[in-house]
Amino acid sequence: MPSKSNNSPPTTPTQTLAQSTLTGIGNLVKLLPTGTVFLFQFLNPLLTNNGKCHAINKYLSSILIAFCGFSCCFASFTDSYIDTQGNTHYGIATKKGLWPNNSSSDDSSTQDLSMYKLRFGDFVHAFFALIVFAVVALLDPNSVECFYPSFESTQKILLMALPPVIGAVSSSIFVLFPNNRHGIGYPFSQNSNPSSSSP
Repeated sequence: MPSKSNNSPPTTPTQTLAQSTLTGIGNLVKLLPTGTVFLFQFLNPLLTNNGKCHAINKYLSSILIAFCGFSCCFASFTDSYIDTQGNTHYGIATKKGLWPNNSSSDDSSTQDLSMYKLRFGDFVHAFFALIVFAVVALLDPNSVECFYPSFESTQKILLMALPPVIGAVSSSIFVLFPNNRHGIGYPFSQNSNPSSSSP
């Protein structure tokens, strides 16, 4: 009896394009805060009515994209530390150090938060996180169908090439400016020390 794997139907160019686009977008998502990406992926189909947009859907989806883009930028300026009791505290990086969300805590006064100060690399990460999110959001199938439905048929090369190019450029920049921050939306690792990140 012949195996079913040999009789599988050949993939069409549209399926190949969709698969490579989704693979590229999937690689880009790894560079973004997971909570923001989840929020976008969960709400975007609802707000765009699965791509069948009316005017109100476009406004709501635009607000979602703007909010999530701001969240990606803001997360680049956040960090966290573990206090002496083992609790994780989040804060915002400033020129002098970390501004904790619970500044009344006695433990925050004993911690040296100056090692968490704002760096040039934080601005680079914020900019490229915004670019990466814009590519992920605007090349999402629901966004494409909602905002520019003719784009899918006329600009297939861009749909296929843009995610890998942006991913490669962003990954290279992130190697030049390593980010050891463990801010809001990013996984926390107890072994990493923010003081070791590049200035």
